[in-house]
Amino acid sequence: MNEFRYAKIAEELSITPVQVQATAKLLEEAATVPFIARYRKEITGSLDEVAITAIRDRLIKLEELESRREAIIKSLLERNLLNNELQAKITSAETLAILEDLYLPFRPKRRTRATIAREKGLEPLAEKIFVQDDMDLAAAAATCIDAEKGVASADEALTGARDIIAEWVNEDQDARARLRDLFFKKSTIRSHVLPGKEAGGIKYKDYYDWGEPVASARSHRILAMRRGEQEEFLALRILPPEETALAILENLFVRGTTASAGQVKLAVHDSYKRLLSGSMETEVRLAIKKRADEEAIRVFADNLRQLLLAPPLGQKSVLSIDPGLRTGCKLVCLDRQGKFLHFDVIYPLLSEKNRPDSAKTIWRLCSQFQIEAIAVGNGTGGRETEAFLKSIGLPEEIQIVMVNESGASVYSASKIAREEFPDHDITVRGAVSIGRRLMDPLAELVKIEPKAIGVGQYQHDVDQAELKKCLDDVVISCVNAVGVEVNTASAQLLSYVSGLGPSLAENIVKHRDDGGPFRSREALKKVRRLGPKAYEQAAGFLRIRDGRNPLDASAVHPESYPIVEKMAHDQGCSVSDLIHDKAVRNRIELKHYVTDKIGLPTLTDIMAELAKPGRDPRQQLETVTFAEGIEKISDLIPGMKLPGVVTNITAFGAFVDVGVHQDGLVHLSELADTFVKSPGEVVKLNQRVEVTVLAVDLERNRISLSMKKFPAENTDKPGKSKESDQKARNDKNRMKRADAKPAREAQKPFNNPFADFLHQRKKNG
Repeated sequence: MNEFRYAKIAEELSITPVQVQATAKLLEEAATVPFIARYRKEITGSLDEVAITAIRDRLIKLEELESRREAIIKSLLERNLLNNELQAKITSAETLAILEDLYLPFRPKRRTRATIAREKGLEPLAEKIFVQDDMDLAAAAATCIDAEKGVASADEALTGARDIIAEWVNEDQDARARLRDLFFKKSTIRSHVLPGKEAGGIKYKDYYDWGEPVASARSHRILAMRRGEQEEFLALRILPPEETALAILENLFVRGTTASAGQVKLAVHDSYKRLLSGSMETEVRLAIKKRADEEAIRVFADNLRQLLLAPPLGQKSVLSIDPGLRTGCKLVCLDRQGKFLHFDVIYPLLSEKNRPDSAKTIWRLCSQFQIEAIAVGNGTGGRETEAFLKSIGLPEEIQIVMVNESGASVYSASKIAREEFPDHDITVRGAVSIGRRLMDPLAELVKIEPKAIGVGQYQHDVDQAELKKCLDDVVISCVNAVGVEVNTASAQLLSYVSGLGPSLAENIVKHRDDGGPFRSREALKKVRRLGPKAYEQAAGFLRIRDGRNPLDASAVHPESYPIVEKMAHDQGCSVSDLIHDKAVRNRIELKHYVTDKIGLPTLTDIMAELAKPGRDPRQQLETVTFAEGIEKISDLIPGMKLPGVVTNITAFGAFVDVGVHQDGLVHLSELADTFVKSPGEVVKLNQRVEVTVLAVDLERNRISLSMKKFPAENTDKPGKSKESDQKARNDKNRMKRADAKPAREAQKPFNNPFADFLHQRKKNG
């Protein structure tokens, strides 16, 4: 059976059965996907994480199918219903649907109209009718009249016989297979608003009278209609071509034009309308829900991966601001390791008279804690706070960065935050999260449940178990791709390292707190309950900078250290020299170091790692500057061209932040001048884009945007700078707003005595 599974999976994934079998064996030995992909390439034939994950998931699905098969066979054996023919069919069934169709006639049932008819002794009559010979139907039915059994007339006998035939039709494997095919290929999913719910369900207005083919229905529309149905605003149906469905059944079961055939035809129609159509509709609804879930989860996973791998600012002293209008802006100062140093509150947005004191506070904190960057949450008051900061004359070397704060409030109220900051309230914790998110998005976001981060579509409507499994895979993949500095990482971050988990992560942190920083990977073996298997899985993904062995700061696995040491010995140098001298590395011929366990794929990875040990695969941080004076949705006018940043990607388009506290939608049809099948082909999360405002719906708080290049706008002259481009756009936008609202008076920079101090600090390096 295993060989059959391996061959089937290999065919599906276009790889070899040997690769599937090797991967399955490693998975059985509790090896993780990142470990297999990175350090067992020779065994798997260099399969990547995507292929290994697919093998793992298909093995699980096939195991579930096999488990159901065994349960069915056991049930049939216990009731003496299994014969050789049925067992052969059950054994060869390749899908759960086929398996359940085979079992359906033998499944223990509640009392149905057919079982009641059998209790009345009408099954022999049903069998005679089903043959559809020319016979005296009335006479045959009259013989079944029995007052004691509840058959008062010939018509009642015929009705009972048809009920039995209808159940046979419903349980016929061929009939179900053909109707299933029809429903999936030709049916329509249709929704309409329930009477009296038009006003309350305005968000479902697009689906008040909607229909589209099931085969091509998009995931976001399926999930939207299902949510509308659950909230009792919409009615949802799956409607096949009924005449075609009945024709299929009649061709299968009705033979000739006899009176008996007429009874079978009536039974067939009854079976379809009362049993089969409902059963098939349920199957289709479940199937398209699963399909929609898979697509929504895939979109969410792609977004999450991009968000987790967003460029980090790095180790810099940060002033983090959680903006507020009435409640003030919460300020937190963090050192280069993200350690909390100071908390304060200013009220620059509450009143103009508060601004001088607020500016002095900012300058004082920048001086006192040698601030190198300021992180500003992009929530309510974020743009106004950013404008205030830019108006007070801070040195240019202090970056001011808007940070997406989605999920920060979830973290601040979490058990993790309470344990980390037991003496501070949620305002402090939220501000800390914003600052740390700028420094290292991955390290901070792993503390938040992925579905609370705010990317994706309908994440609360999909299968939650599948969502969690997929998102956990993404987090694990990202954490291990980047690597984790073992001496500074939180327990939450360490828990996602291959082979660890929450318990071992806590033990590592406790060992570090009690005994000081780890000086080598070898020292990890002293951590309580961290055995050889966990060490093997985790060691390559854990980094120890400035340790005793320079390889401990790299992705080279300790099991490969002897190979690197031999390379260094053969070149007459140290391992450190090998890392720092490209000329020495270029003299190495990898084929001389191939063994029965380590081949060229691993050796090539080792050489790449020696060239850039511990290299962070994430890109450099780039910031976006929003258009001046555009701070509220009411500031937007159709036709404006604005800079923005992509905040979310869905199946139907991309959401872009243009700095007005409400993301605008660039619909799939507006992402490019050419046809776009999937938004992911055109945009990435956190990508800087330029958009044109198409429409603004103040009542529904919606903004429609476009990324198309309109010919009228493509008039830039050669040599024109980006700065002049942006200035021209700002001027044009100001002109467009002139009729909508008065121009604002520019704020003057705040003159502060700390400026000289910071200038001197910059001059001295």
